[in-house]
Amino acid sequence: MKIRAVAVLSSALALAAATASAQDPAASYPSKPVRMFGQGTGSTADYLARFLSQRLTERWGQPVVIDNRAGAGGTIPTDLVAKAAPDGYNMVMGHAGPFVSAVTLYGKDLPYDPLKDFEPITMVATGVTVLVTNPSVPVSSAGELVAYAKQNGKLAFSSAGNGSISHLTGELLKDVAGIPLQHIPYKSAGFALTAILSGEVQVSFLSPVTAYAQLKAGKVRALAVSSATRFPGAPDIPSAVEAGIPGMKAKLWFGLFTTGKTPRSVVMKINRDIGDILRNPENRNAVLAQGIETAPSSPEELNDWVRSELALWTPIIQRAGIKAD
Repeated sequence: MKIRAVAVLSSALALAAATASAQDPAASYPSKPVRMFGQGTGSTADYLARFLSQRLTERWGQPVVIDNRAGAGGTIPTDLVAKAAPDGYNMVMGHAGPFVSAVTLYGKDLPYDPLKDFEPITMVATGVTVLVTNPSVPVSSAGELVAYAKQNGKLAFSSAGNGSISHLTGELLKDVAGIPLQHIPYKSAGFALTAILSGEVQVSFLSPVTAYAQLKAGKVRALAVSSATRFPGAPDIPSAVEAGIPGMKAKLWFGLFTTGKTPRSVVMKINRDIGDILRNPENRNAVLAQGIETAPSSPEELNDWVRSELALWTPIIQRAGIKAD
């Protein structure tokens, strides 16, 4: 009788666990590999996706696989996540390109709605762009670059694509400094960096993460960061205010999103686990050493941030007449 009672109890417990798991999908999440989309090898989004994937794989005991899809301003991987099953097994490292600029650039042709087709999980990191030049350009400060551009005509600047933050920062510099610049879009930040290294363009606006090794090697020259004060991740580079271009303010941001209608409990589990990773002092310092700051948030805070970015950049994109690639 005792054996039979134990068997009945075990069966009841198993049924209860199965029922709880069915009622709360976060209880068993993740039970299979997770796919995280970066957005171009060599980009900050790629770096952050790989950084998180390694630590989440260790934490979850399931592989978090990186899937990079460059081109179209990041809209290709973003659309794949928008159309995936709403279960949290597909995530994208979002940023201003596919979640803000694309709304104006593509209009009705954009195959997803950044506010309706996704569940925001958490902000991952924020930072600045760095105004850099090829060493062949005979300037050593942002002020000298402005004077040189006014005297010598259009300089070409590279970006990670139309509507990327590197592109928008260039348009801001044109406006606030009153200088002619010719925009040359590339498929990713890595290609934009290659263009300035080769001398194909003279100027670029890159994340410290993308430009770090080349800045350290002296292969590109940093003139200013796109903020009012010096950035902790690049303390040796003057701020835009110090450089005499106070209007050149553009914040890099990277947030993690999953498919819309993913269960709230799953979203919050991912949010908590990533928050623990990003708040860890060792991890925070490792990211800061690459020139960007961890910035974990609630899903609601990330959603509000996207809305504020849409309000900020949409009129600028419209005035500049920026078109899709």
